[in-house]
Amino acid sequence: MEGRTLTFHLAGINNQNFLMRDDETGSYWQQINGLAVSGPLTGKQLELVNSDELTFALWKSEEPGGFVLRPVTQFAKDYDAKRWDVRMAKARTVIDFPGSGLKPRELVLGIHAFGASRAFPIELVKAEKLVEDRVGTEPVVLLLGPDGESVRVFQARTQDGVAAADFYRTGAEPAKKIDTAAISPIVHDPVMMDSAGNSWNFQGCAVSGPLTATCLKPVYVIKDYWFDWRNYNPRTTVYKR
Repeated sequence: MEGRTLTFHLAGINNQNFLMRDDETGSYWQQINGLAVSGPLTGKQLELVNSDELTFALWKSEEPGGFVLRPVTQFAKDYDAKRWDVRMAKARTVIDFPGSGLKPRELVLGIHAFGASRAFPIELVKAEKLVEDRVGTEPVVLLLGPDGESVRVFQARTQDGVAAADFYRTGAEPAKKIDTAAISPIVHDPVMMDSAGNSWNFQGCAVSGPLTATCLKPVYVIKDYWFDWRNYNPRTTVYKR
């Protein structure tokens, strides 16, 4: 923050959202948006770093030389089970928003950008495979990966600011399982095309057509429970079919 390195630790839970406290100033920060809500740095916001939530097979195919965080053996018994998400889907929430049409623990892809907030029910995105929409002032495209699980979001214009043409899903259906040994096809195969004759891969880069080697700008997205996203984004809209 402003050139200063901060050290964080878990300080508590607020409406089932993680609260961090930094050792240097004693300020408290929200997990969902990196906003300081108490202490000397109240109102300051940490810079969000774009990240992907991918299946391991897809990530490995893209980053064959990547590293995986090793569990700390002495604390392994305290780690949550692999099916943690199944258990949490049934857990009660301390807040709810009846009348919204979404269940409290329904998973959404939340985007806060371009002057607006918008939630995309993840199962709806996976069913449609490609979603063209707008968030605030900008067109965006949500794209289902070749594993049929991972989703990335891009600004629907090239990085030099040129508006992209309409996008369409390619004819190939997403695979439920990926052969991690077949690295090249996964990284380079197109998963969508546009009306201008370009084909694009899951990294948002054109692999054929007039815009070959041009890439779309990623848009920061967070996978969150509806009750949590709605609580911290009270003016959010929701994408519907």
